[in-house]
This record gives sequence, structure tokens and C-alpha cells, in this order.
Amino acid sequence: MADAPKALVFDVFGTVVDWRSSLIADFTAWGAERDLQVDWAGLVDAWRQAYAPSMDEVRKHPECGYKMLDTLHRETLEQLAPRFGIVGASEPELRYLTTGWHRLKPWPDSVAGLTRLKSRYIIAPLSNGNVALLTNMAKFAGLPWDLVLSAEIFAHYKPDPETYLGAARLLGLVPEQVMMVAAHNNDLAAAQALGLKTAFVPRITEYGPLQSRDFKAEGDWDVVAADFNALADRMGC
Repeated sequence: MADAPKALVFDVFGTVVDWRSSLIADFTAWGAERDLQVDWAGLVDAWRQAYAPSMDEVRKHPECGYKMLDTLHRETLEQLAPRFGIVGASEPELRYLTTGWHRLKPWPDSVAGLTRLKSRYIIAPLSNGNVALLTNMAKFAGLPWDLVLSAEIFAHYKPDPETYLGAARLLGLVPEQVMMVAAHNNDLAAAQALGLKTAFVPRITEYGPLQSRDFKAEGDWDVVAADFNALADRMGC
């Protein structure tokens, strides 16, 4: 493409990995071993619904300092657990559930597409996940990142400008040399407003039956591609 970027940074939850199916399968198998009768799909959906509000609380209370996503996930789990009949869970059990977000499986095209893109561009996550979460996930899922860029590094969650501009700064690039890749139109809108290039890759089953948005591109994005292999085609890889 004309004026090709030098680096591609990726939203991760939903764009690169299938968080919902991964967590439901993981917890269902784990619960069966312990004879736990839990609505795991309901728990996972409720947990994800608390994601944005939990980050908003961090923004509203800067005097309390930044909290990484593992901490927010744990706090949310402790709030939700009684509602779903998880009572008296041990510390190792709560830790296992919390770190389920470290063990997410990629979409079928993710690893192959990322590997192709890596042949020509710097590739990295730009995720609200913390560094340990993203690093462990990469090892688990075989994601071939060149480096890990995390909201934790900038102490700001997307869509705060500090995340997008901080990524470009750490890469020694101007915003126009970085492309944000996401399955979420709002993520791309925030990046585009700051001068980053944008690519939309739809993941229309991300939220399962609860999917209500992001079925298609809703902005003037630089690239719209069906999946990561199609994105690699468009990017000359």
C-alpha cells in the first residue's frame, strides 16, 4: 500500500484471540474435574461486561494510581463469584480463574497471518492487558510478537491517547508510521484521531449470541480485511 506503515500494533482481546470460547472451554473442563456446576458462559459474559466499567473507575480515580488488568480481573471475579455459586474458593482456584485470561486461544487465522505480517513489519500487541498477561498469552498461543506493548507501560488504558502515542514513541516512529489493527471500530476511531493508520478485521462471533456491534467497518479505515491472512495480502506480505 502507498505510504505503508513501519509497524502494526494489534488490539488483542477479540481481535487476535477468541476470549469467550477459550474461557468457557477452559473453565468448563476445570469445573468438571471439581464437580462444580456453574454457568460458566454466564460468568464469562458478565466478567467481560465489567471490563470497560472497571477501567473507567481507574480513570475516574487517578489519586488511587493505576491498576493493571490482572488486578481488575481479580476484583471483578471476587464480586461475581457468589452470584454464580462460587463460594469458598481457595486462593489457587481464584488465581487459576483469573489467569484464564492468560490462556486464550487465537482465532484460526491469527498465527499464520501475524507470521506473514512479521516478515515485513514490526508487529506488537497494543492491548489493555498487562505485560505478564500478554507475554504468557503469547507463549500459550504461539503469537509471534516482536515486542509487547501494554497499557501497563503507559499507565493508561485505551482509548486514552497516551497508549497510542506512547506506542509510536517507544518504537521511534511518528503516529503515521504505525497502523492500529482491531476488530472494534471505537479503538480504530481513537487511533485515527491521533494520526495512526487503521485496519479493521471483523470478528463477528467475538461475543457469541451477545454480539451487538462491530459486524462491519463503520469508519473510513485505511484497510478493511476479512481476516489476518487477507490483511497480509493487502499489506504485501
